[in-house]
Amino acid sequence: MTDLPPELTDDEVIRSLAEGTPTTWIRGTPAEAVLPELEAAMDSAAARFARFAPWFAEAFPETATTRPDAAEIFPGTGATGGLIESPLAPAPAAQDRLERLFGARLPGKLWLKRDDALPVSGSIKARGGFHEVLEFAEAVAADHGLDPDDPAVYASARFRGIAADHRIVVGSTGNLGLSIGILSAALGFAASVHMSADAREWKKELLRAHGVDVIEHAGDFVEAVEAGRASARGAERTHFVDDEDSVSLFAGYSVAALRLKRQLDSTGVTVDAQNQLVVYLPCGIGGGPGGVTFGLKRVFGDSVHCVFVEPSQAPAMFLGVRSDRHSDIAVQDIGLSGQTAADGLAVTRPSRFIGPTIGPLISGFASVPDEVIRAGVGVLHETEGIDVEPSATAGLSIPWRPAAAVPWSDAATHLVWLTGGAMVPAGERAEYVADGIRLMPTIIDPASAVFVD
Repeated sequence: MTDLPPELTDDEVIRSLAEGTPTTWIRGTPAEAVLPELEAAMDSAAARFARFAPWFAEAFPETATTRPDAAEIFPGTGATGGLIESPLAPAPAAQDRLERLFGARLPGKLWLKRDDALPVSGSIKARGGFHEVLEFAEAVAADHGLDPDDPAVYASARFRGIAADHRIVVGSTGNLGLSIGILSAALGFAASVHMSADAREWKKELLRAHGVDVIEHAGDFVEAVEAGRASARGAERTHFVDDEDSVSLFAGYSVAALRLKRQLDSTGVTVDAQNQLVVYLPCGIGGGPGGVTFGLKRVFGDSVHCVFVEPSQAPAMFLGVRSDRHSDIAVQDIGLSGQTAADGLAVTRPSRFIGPTIGPLISGFASVPDEVIRAGVGVLHETEGIDVEPSATAGLSIPWRPAAAVPWSDAATHLVWLTGGAMVPAGERAEYVADGIRLMPTIIDPASAVFVD
């Protein structure tokens, strides 16, 4: 940790991160944040998804299933389908297997939020990425005298002709690029996705198949974002999706909390002061988990605790919040590589928006070795028949890690948020599974360090 001031080098948590030790930092009761502008953005995003539901049902038939709760989810729209949402699933077999592997019983029940199965682009990035594209589409429609609130507009030849003269640009490790590229193409926009070196080849090929311009970079995620930003700067009829600083992405992610509340209610799961909910969120740059955390805290208040989970070599948000330097510090500054098999989490410098704004709402952080993340793929395959990409399993072992002093050690519900997997090609998915099964004995973190404030 050269060239860092003593207050950082003397910090025992940062020292643990720098050594690559699996580290957990549990904070005191998170502060309450009154952020009316973000609450308004969240409500606006929920309404926007509802307005576009008929368009989604037509453009993507897999979303068109009639829903008995449509009136509640899409108030005033008459829509019966078109929802971009994932299942909530209990995981008793995975819980039993992990309890035996860890030799410890987990108080409460283990659940999975299946964002690996989100329609259209199959990852947590779908809600945020789709929302920003939809918001831009409405602005373009309004600028050209079309009714932005009429979903039929976006299927019209006139709108598609207008959209073809507009470009959407984003930098991505993969999953955000998929969501932006696929939806932009479906609406008729030109799209450019700048992708970092660790992005999977199949994601690049899938985007190209949709007519998206893919620009590859030899560097990391930050380089891809900067390249995308530079290419869009000053360009006419071009919108840059800034994964480091986008309220629109954030608002789209936050809507998940409203849907999760309905899902928990429908399955009879109570969340209150006596029945705490702990949510384990894989974290890359922080936008997805940050938006979800804001929404969950708004819906459940002090009854929910959100833990951000990152690879041991790329704990960017963990380091940014702990050091209070946020995007002014990178994992390389403490000697870490930033390299990980969890390509969706391969971020070395955190969002400049999420840490300062949402940081006070985050209950804890955890770093996880790649071997443990990869082993989680095998656990889910063997126990629940769920096949995911490694990024999705980052949080799977964390419910067993915190010390007894953790305030929610007897929480009723532990929810591991899965990120991506449904769109992974069968051959690559089989490789992930085989690798995970081989590594399952290593899922127990060696010499993990737990710090409780």
